[in-house]
Amino acid sequence: MKNLVKNLDPSLIEEFVLKLRGKIVIPTDTVYDETRKVYNGMINKKPGMFAMCVDVADVIASVNFGRENNLLIAVRGGGHNGGGLGLCNDGLVIDLSGLKFVRVDTANKTVRVGGGNIWGEVDHATHPFGLAVPAGIISTTGVGGLTLGGGVGHLSRKYGLTIDNLLEADMVLADGSFVTVNAEQNSDLFWAIRGGGGNFGIVTSFKFKVHPVKNVIGGPTLWPIEKTEEIMEWYHKFLLNAPDDLNGFITTMIIPGAPFPEHLHNKKFCGIVWCYAGNPDKFEELFKPVRDMNPFFEHVGEMPYPSIQTLFDGLMPPGLQWYWRADFFNELGPEIRAQHLKFGSKIPTPLSQMHLYPISGAASRVGLEETPWAYRDANYAGVIVGVDPDPKNADKITKWCKSYWEALHPYSSGGAYSNFMMDEGQDRVKASYKHNYNRLREIKRKYDPTNLFRVNQNIKPSNPSLT
Repeated sequence: MKNLVKNLDPSLIEEFVLKLRGKIVIPTDTVYDETRKVYNGMINKKPGMFAMCVDVADVIASVNFGRENNLLIAVRGGGHNGGGLGLCNDGLVIDLSGLKFVRVDTANKTVRVGGGNIWGEVDHATHPFGLAVPAGIISTTGVGGLTLGGGVGHLSRKYGLTIDNLLEADMVLADGSFVTVNAEQNSDLFWAIRGGGGNFGIVTSFKFKVHPVKNVIGGPTLWPIEKTEEIMEWYHKFLLNAPDDLNGFITTMIIPGAPFPEHLHNKKFCGIVWCYAGNPDKFEELFKPVRDMNPFFEHVGEMPYPSIQTLFDGLMPPGLQWYWRADFFNELGPEIRAQHLKFGSKIPTPLSQMHLYPISGAASRVGLEETPWAYRDANYAGVIVGVDPDPKNADKITKWCKSYWEALHPYSSGGAYSNFMMDEGQDRVKASYKHNYNRLREIKRKYDPTNLFRVNQNIKPSNPSLT
């Protein structure tokens, strides 16, 4: 194929190298195999070239080089994408990991963050000021990928999704131009990137609103897996009526080992991971109904906010085998609860699990068309993950995950949170944006008419030749 990097005239590559402050990495380099690793060890893509960008000028040069030479382009920030959409075979990967900076503005309660940062770096910078951005549950997640897809996490019920706290972004577009987007400048593009993913350009910096969060009260409560249906029914009623200060995502899981006590190891549980960001004096009274449900195990206490963000980092290091499936859900009715009990009782490996993240509270009070995130009226973003360190178990975790999803999908709202999806095709992408999909296609046509940025949950531009 003539568009492969390896078939380019070497003089073109030499010219490109001279335009970069960062390095390029090609398959013959000793660091190539290390460079192409991403968070999901199941991904084994082999790009033709990495452009390891260190500034905006590098990103502009890389976009122009890829477009002018008809290369397939992937954009990698933190590398956490489940489907490995930060990589591509044979083409050019524009790597943003060198674009890192975090600048906190305490007077205006904002933080500006580089396109290559991970959330742990942001938390590290904002925490000394008693501030935080709502974002995810694992600190090694990339800022760019999580934000552009929506951003669900521990603070969603209190302060909304990550996109609800995005004030501005700097971007490099498909034609190599550089723009700033916010509510006043390029407002259509600003709307599109708040949930529309990496379809519209490469974000080189983000500006977020920050909130007063220093310490939280959080941690897990566990019940034997046999109590799954009872706990889910109670949880649904309890959390929907709880103050926004309290968040808790529910899970079916196996306790894999340390740091949990030995008597829990390798046992299956229905669990809830709590995060309370309100007045500590009110916590005991608020949490009493949880304790009245007699958890088999509780480890809930006060901790710095960055600590709850890193709670699972040790259990979920980069390089494990991952297979993801996801859906939105409005209810946790008896049919749904029964499937969670059935498949929660058959979890194939200690790290495989299911999570239901609440989309209630502040996250639900944003209009259905205010951002591309079309499921504000769903109560949960559900995800099933098959996880294991051993590639030999890849088939086993994938089959369990698919079967679990197929059993639940008929009771779902139809689409899924894009950050929880593998590469599942256009019908799933369309279902996940619902009524906002056609508007996104129009904006895509305006800013990326040839679909240069297509290694993502792709929204095809509304051009007849590309539909």
